Amino acid sequence: MIEELEKIFKIKINNQNLFKKALTHPSYTTENNLSYFENYERLEFFGDAVLKLAVSKKLLIKYKDLHEGDLTKIRAILVSDATLFKIVEKLGINKLIIMGKNADKTGGRKLQSINACTFEALLGAFYLDGSEKEIYEFLDNVFEENITDVKEHFAVYNAKEVLQEYTQAQDGTQPVYKLIETKGPDHAPVFVMNVIFQNRILATAEGKSKKAAEQKCAYEACVKLGVINE
Repeated sequence: MIEELEKIFKIKINNQNLFKKALTHPSYTTENNLSYFENYERLEFFGDAVLKLAVSKKLLIKYKDLHEGDLTKIRAILVSDATLFKIVEKLGINKLIIMGKNADKTGGRKLQSINACTFEALLGAFYLDGSEKEIYEFLDNVFEENITDVKEHFAVYNAKEVLQEYTQAQDGTQPVYKLIETKGPDHAPVFVMNVIFQNRILATAEGKSKKAAEQKCAYEACVKLGVINE
């Protein structure tokens, strides 16, 4: 476990117990009657601050022409559970999370929130382990591609995830995307999609792929709902 973390982050680990805590979900400590302080929650609290500081500094240096309002919006997308989940999955950190048998069996390892919290806890652990400089360099490299992509697609980036978070907050369900029409020639089809929530069509949009059409649907729905400002 420790060797795998060192390979992923390319940083030497000194206090192994600190990193075991960073990987331990509360369900494991509860299931095994361990102290609350043996799970990742305190480290996640600290790591959240480490992450936001690192991303804020990178944005401030990279985009000298943006006001703080726009920088805040970009940062919110970059440190969101959805973005962190993609990073964790790509790095393979999710395989290392220590959790209770029931939580693991019911899909806890695939939850965005758990993966995001684990990632932040690890950042906090590296910082406290004496690798402040190294962890900031790691984050600088990891977020470079993400920052550029968010800036270039600022208005529509992550719209599907934003809409899903909104609907789940309302009644715990996800929006449904439905293909209603395929237009154009076979070599260049155009897909027309609906996005539906609580049996109501929120938006209709089209795209050159189903995924693109869904993204446009989500963006238009978010604008109508006031979740995203146009």
